[in-house]
Amino acid sequence: MSNSPEVIEDDPIEVRKAKRQALLDAGENPYGHAFDYSHHLAELEQLYAHLEDGASTEDAVKVAGRIMSKRVQGKIAFLGLRDATGDMQLFCRINELGEDVFARLKDLDVGDWIGVEGTMMRTKRGQLSVAVTAFELLSKSIRPLPEKFHGLADKETRYRQRYVDLVMNPEVKQVFEKRFKIVAAIRRYMEDQGFYEVETPFLHPILGGANAKPFVTHFNALDRDYFLRIATELPLKRLLVGGFEKVFEIGRQFRNEGMDPYHNPEFTTMEAYQAFSDLNGMMDLTQGFIQAAAQSACGTLQVSYQGVDIDLSGDWPRETMCGLASRYAGEEVSFDRTREELVAILEKNGGHAEDAWGKGKLISEIFEAVAEEKLVQPTFVTEHPLEISPLAKKMPNNPELTERFELFICGHEYANAFNELNDPVDQAERFRAQVEAKDMGDDEAMGYDADYIRALEYGMPPAGGVGIGIDRLTMLLTDSPTIRDVLLFPHMRDEAPAGGSKPAAKPAPEPAEEAPEAIDFSKVVIEPLFEDEVDFDTFSKSDFRAVKVKDCIAVPKSKKLLQFTLDDGTGEDRTILSGIHAYYEPEELIGRTLIAITNLPPRKMMGVASCGMLLSAVHEEEGEERLNLLMVSNRIPAGAKLY
Repeated sequence: MSNSPEVIEDDPIEVRKAKRQALLDAGENPYGHAFDYSHHLAELEQLYAHLEDGASTEDAVKVAGRIMSKRVQGKIAFLGLRDATGDMQLFCRINELGEDVFARLKDLDVGDWIGVEGTMMRTKRGQLSVAVTAFELLSKSIRPLPEKFHGLADKETRYRQRYVDLVMNPEVKQVFEKRFKIVAAIRRYMEDQGFYEVETPFLHPILGGANAKPFVTHFNALDRDYFLRIATELPLKRLLVGGFEKVFEIGRQFRNEGMDPYHNPEFTTMEAYQAFSDLNGMMDLTQGFIQAAAQSACGTLQVSYQGVDIDLSGDWPRETMCGLASRYAGEEVSFDRTREELVAILEKNGGHAEDAWGKGKLISEIFEAVAEEKLVQPTFVTEHPLEISPLAKKMPNNPELTERFELFICGHEYANAFNELNDPVDQAERFRAQVEAKDMGDDEAMGYDADYIRALEYGMPPAGGVGIGIDRLTMLLTDSPTIRDVLLFPHMRDEAPAGGSKPAAKPAPEPAEEAPEAIDFSKVVIEPLFEDEVDFDTFSKSDFRAVKVKDCIAVPKSKKLLQFTLDDGTGEDRTILSGIHAYYEPEELIGRTLIAITNLPPRKMMGVASCGMLLSAVHEEEGEERLNLLMVSNRIPAGAKLY
């Protein structure tokens, strides 16, 4: 019989807490100690695969794991045990254990960790089992495992409680086992090629190595701000100056930017640099370590990603950016075109041009708009414009282009590589251009790294360098649709209170009872009212609806655009893009109720079809444009029509 005191039976946590207390009161430790198991369950499956139905052995074993199921039938109990390698049945009989021990075993709960001694057998129904002769409780589970966690549609709950996800969904664990194999295979391949693995600092005094918005922290001992690294490039190339010939680093990078299915602010890369090599050497290296990773994790170079078959074997094609942009735009895209012509090509293909962009940036944007998504099989894209490649060498025959490649698979970039710039004078000029861009408001531009220039002045040999995102490669090789599926603990918004609905990061305030805050409008300049009239019939065709923001993310490679996923009352998600990132962060808007025109024709921006327009109020104040989205009470249901 159980020694548990009387408790409210419909509260399973309180029931389990009472069992825990009963064990403590009886002088027993419900959280155990080390247990010297003899086998993993998968080993026993292999060793006793030959055992016939109904056969028993005297072979003693000790196993440990978590109870995943429990079924008591009179004087017999069946427990399902799971360890790190698999599952096995425990066959428990009162005649073998004795009444007291059997009663204690019946008092165990699903989720408890136990250590078991017993002998191997196979039931008459063919179930390989451990016939239990003794057991001990190693850890008491207070919170029951959820019954509906397997296949749970709300993935945010699974990401947030990854520890439960791993227990209830064994296929999730397999993804991370593959991730281990991918990283290990890349490391072995690099070492076999003669590369040294090194470690460089996480804290950087100067932003460098990439164009990205950083995380900033304060270094108390030095009393100055530092950046969490956005790349390992510049420290690794300093090592080439110092005489290392081949170096690589696998490690975390941090970029204080938006989250989407292919981007996370904290991510893992492998960067490698090789003296006396070049772009061709980096292509061979990249192809080699990706093929090694695929072979190790998948056992084949023929993989499938989200229903698309990918062939990673053989030598991968090499194409120029301008050539691909011209092919898929259906007209010439090159530096021979005027800026106005390039802008027209970009906008014709759904892009948007910034005033500050030169021809190089426009060519890159056209390539992204027309060609990227069509590069399904592995393709090295070469000859990137200088304007978007501040650390790459210029091409000898065309200084507007650089010796750089990006690897594309399934329409996404997987690797980035350069013939590394080793001219200190040229590098200093490019750093100055980055500083000018930062002064003009580009918070992703690099700083001027005087020490790196000094290192180059001592002489860095010609070199090739490559970086690859480990998370994105793992997505490809595990057929995972989002980056969160391959991160054990992805970053999440704050959890909603128990029993409550998911709140917005900054909930919309309800109307206050007291007098409203006085607002000074004396500096506000309002645009004059339109003098042109619109007839009523035309205006009445505009369908104004209340929409609720289900999700909002920054559009990759756009500083202005936010992408909204909206509930418009139809039961199907609506996507609207809006160029308001200068005024709002995505997290601020999730959960809000906005107003949208829903019957405008779709308009493609940055390759995404925007179906409608969110309404904003715009005014001028102190010489600057100010914008406020029209937000209404959350009491208004999605789809409510405005008249």
